[in-house]
Amino acid sequence: MKVAVVGATGMVGEVMLKVLEERNFPFTELMLVASERSVGKEIKFKNKTYKVIGLADAVANKPDVALFSAGGDTSLEWAPKFAEAGTTVIDNSSAWRMDTTKKLIVPEINADQLTKADKIIANPNCSTIQLVMTLAPLHKKYGIKRIIVSTYQSITGTGLKAVKQLENELAGVKGEMAYPYPIHKNAIPHCDVFEENGYTKEEMKLVRETQKILDDRSIAVTATAVRIPTEGGHSESVNIEFENDFDVTDIRKLLSQTPGVVVQDNTDVNTYPMPIYANGKDDVFVGRIRRDGSQPNSLNLWIVSDNLRKGAATNTIQIAEYLVAHNLI
Repeated sequence: MKVAVVGATGMVGEVMLKVLEERNFPFTELMLVASERSVGKEIKFKNKTYKVIGLADAVANKPDVALFSAGGDTSLEWAPKFAEAGTTVIDNSSAWRMDTTKKLIVPEINADQLTKADKIIANPNCSTIQLVMTLAPLHKKYGIKRIIVSTYQSITGTGLKAVKQLENELAGVKGEMAYPYPIHKNAIPHCDVFEENGYTKEEMKLVRETQKILDDRSIAVTATAVRIPTEGGHSESVNIEFENDFDVTDIRKLLSQTPGVVVQDNTDVNTYPMPIYANGKDDVFVGRIRRDGSQPNSLNLWIVSDNLRKGAATNTIQIAEYLVAHNLI
């Protein structure tokens, strides 16, 4: 099993290596791959030092699986080249998510769609993953009509440049800006670029990817995505309107029985999900579960998950684990 990590020097790439080690993913050869400016850089993994190689060299080495987290442009150019060499690519960027010929996978929900013919597999957006992990069992039982989601997203979703911006602001140092405004003591209602409809690309990812993963284009989704000065995970306030009525106790029970979802919902002792506790964990945490009294069959939830782990690296590696377990590589 030859494994390539493409984008190994980035934030998600670093977490991928950590998760590969924690989960003891099987490999006989590991290739750490990055852009030309990082070629030759040394990275330690499992007490062994690896030299970063370039994309062309990695393709020539024909890995069995390539875990991509190197941006959309890189994926569009290089994922097909890896695939042509026989490599199965699992891609973290948005490049392939809405391609009708590519699967968009959250293993707990729809890994059974995968076949040996799938050589480029899309990993969903981080904010979408934690949302659908919670929605999938609820949709199956009650039928979802409409979702209103507001996100409160960690600066780590932007990358190292944003983390440095916050560090500089905290230290009173002027430096390069990842955002058009200060992020310290601020909330910026602007994640990714604006589309012609007035929504950001991040907001439209939540709409389009949710419908694709749940395989139901009839679900109405509207979103507002906000960047806040936190690390450790993204948070989401979610309002769901169902086709059928429900009992809140049954909702809690159903979610608590869902693999990968942890219910933290006891307001008597102030128990609810927060990024500070989700940091470094692979689960999706849900709380503040309560009926929306303003209209029938409606529910409010608060969802938190580490965007670099389940939202990116862990989900990618779980897809690879599924492929290995089912002899699809």
